[in-house]
Amino acid sequence: WTSVLCFSITHETSLTLFFWIFLLLQMQFMLLFSRQGKLRLQKWYVPLSDKERKKISRDLVQTILARKPKMCSFLEWRDLKIVYKRYASLYFCCAVEDQDNELITLEIIHRYVELLDKYFGSVCELDIIFNFEKAYFILDEFLLGGEAQETSKKNVLKAIEQADLLQEVRLHQHIFPRNVCTVVSLRISYDVLNVFQQMEDIFM
Repeated sequence: WTSVLCFSITHETSLTLFFWIFLLLQMQFMLLFSRQGKLRLQKWYVPLSDKERKKISRDLVQTILARKPKMCSFLEWRDLKIVYKRYASLYFCCAVEDQDNELITLEIIHRYVELLDKYFGSVCELDIIFNFEKAYFILDEFLLGGEAQETSKKNVLKAIEQADLLQEVRLHQHIFPRNVCTVVSLRISYDVLNVFQQMEDIFM
């Protein structure tokens, strides 16, 4: 029992420490791109011009695609640390500050992929292409300003489900009044037409 208790305390402490580090990590940007070098998602947490963003994206995509599969997933780039991982046909690439932990960054990438999998059901490149706004929304629920705002996958998915439900309600509220107005207008037009027909029958 003593050994089990010690393990539980140690495990609990390590998890708490992990989540603190997880929350303290400062991401600079995240890129998702295909094996063909096509950008599918880009999120920037630092102010950069469009020209700089395009240059950074192009350079990193070329650099990562040129690396062999067995090479390390971390690399030094300018004054930043680049961490990337390939899932099926997509590369997930993150830039963090030099002092940040690479393994925590990999965990953030994996957590985001898990969230996408849970939402889309075995996410693929086409899901990102045709539902990119959902991919951005999931990322924004997970990361805010380059920092993890929620470590619980359950809470993130719950927030996304609530947002989807709210969107559906607003969509129905937007469409339903129009249908009501159309029905009322048609009903009034039909009643007026009947009145004119009755008057015509009386005077003819």
